[in-house]
Amino acid sequence: MEKRALFIGRWQPFHNGHKWLIDQKLSKNVPVLIAVRDIPPDDKNPFTTDQTINMINQLYGNSVKVIRIPDIESVNYGRGVGYEINEHVPPQNVGFISATNIRSQIIENSQAWKDNVDPAIQGLVKKYLTENV
Repeated sequence: MEKRALFIGRWQPFHNGHKWLIDQKLSKNVPVLIAVRDIPPDDKNPFTTDQTINMINQLYGNSVKVIRIPDIESVNYGRGVGYEINEHVPPQNVGFISATNIRSQIIENSQAWKDNVDPAIQGLVKKYLTENV
């Protein structure tokens, strides 16, 4: 069975900072597993889990595997577990991106958010957000 790099998140919405993070492993031909936390929509998390999974699948197709996981309290590991835990610090050109700002800009009818979301999913992000608000 093939080992994968695991990324856990809410992805509300999936933006270019998230894409940069995932692409760190894909660019090295490491298979990726994206875990979407199954959380009920609220003001800070307006996208349903199904919508989030659909956005990621629209962007990556079969290049990644996406799964739904129950909401988590913490990520824990023991010694000698046989895998690494890595931190990827994004460069300044994507490190500033905020999903909160993206959601606010869409609601305010600003177009600035489009610079921070891949064009392949911009339509879905706007559609889902305006459906859920």
